[in-house]
Amino acid sequence: MTSFVPGEGPGGAAAARDALQRLRSEVAKAVVGQDAVVGGVVIALLCGGHVLLEGVPGVAKTLLVRALATALDVDTKRVQFTPDLMPGDVTGSLIYDARAAAFSFRPGPVFTSLLLADEINRTPPKTQAALLEAMEERTVSTDGESRRLPEPFIVVATQNPIEYEGTYPLPEAQLDRFLLKLSVPLPERAEELGVLRAHHHGFDPRDLKAAGVGPVASAADLAAGREAVRRVAVADPVLEYIVDLCRATRVAPALELGASPRGTTALLAVAKARAWLSGRDYVIPDDVQAFAVPVLRHRVRLRAEAELDGVTTASVLRTVLGAVPAPR
Repeated sequence: MTSFVPGEGPGGAAAARDALQRLRSEVAKAVVGQDAVVGGVVIALLCGGHVLLEGVPGVAKTLLVRALATALDVDTKRVQFTPDLMPGDVTGSLIYDARAAAFSFRPGPVFTSLLLADEINRTPPKTQAALLEAMEERTVSTDGESRRLPEPFIVVATQNPIEYEGTYPLPEAQLDRFLLKLSVPLPERAEELGVLRAHHHGFDPRDLKAAGVGPVASAADLAAGREAVRRVAVADPVLEYIVDLCRATRVAPALELGASPRGTTALLAVAKARAWLSGRDYVIPDDVQAFAVPVLRHRVRLRAEAELDGVTTASVLRTVLGAVPAPR
């Protein structure tokens, strides 16, 4: 397991970019047809942001994250969120040691580099809130003591659509901690046929090693990539474009809540990461447009009447994208 040392990647930033781009093809050995979702998660890793994956049961959300964790050589843990899960089951708790006649802290699964929070919306808000401090501050506080989480630390959470039985809507404060909300779609016919053929020939989703999935990138590659992303140039017209897009959501008739300044900074970070992964050291409007919906969809709220009319946040955001002029 490689350590996370800023600026130290084998061969520098160019080698780090190649390694992180290989993550997509490595994950594709186990997950068919979700290249865009994998690309989004890699972008979030470069930004140090968390990801919420939403999709119906059975579209390989968990498998995708497990394959990514295998391809990226970092420590990973999984928490299955259930209605009876307690906050201490995630963050850790104080345990009494009779021999020492004292309490000691037993770290929870949150003390890892890549945390898979599986079906996060199947647990009540109290337990969901246990992740808030960890996601924002990268610390866990118990008994008046703050404990630092490893670096890197990324939460990739999965959830079923909220209309499904047994789900709890995520609090707005929790949603805002996610850099991206990515929709995991049902596969196309050809992709589903590929999945079926793989299973017919013996593919076992529980055995990724047998599927040929192995480490192709390291924490050092990720550190070198993050350092390079910070140096990506952004011209003033592109900065103004990002601001204008977010401000347009605040006056969109179908929205009662638009994107906050946190959404503006998130969109900038994602655009810079996409530019770097694409081989550029500067941002273009396409970088902003490509991720405007995943960055903003969970930071805005529809008006009740718009929701009743079948309007979605994604459709409103696409309208905003069409209405705000992009710089040339």
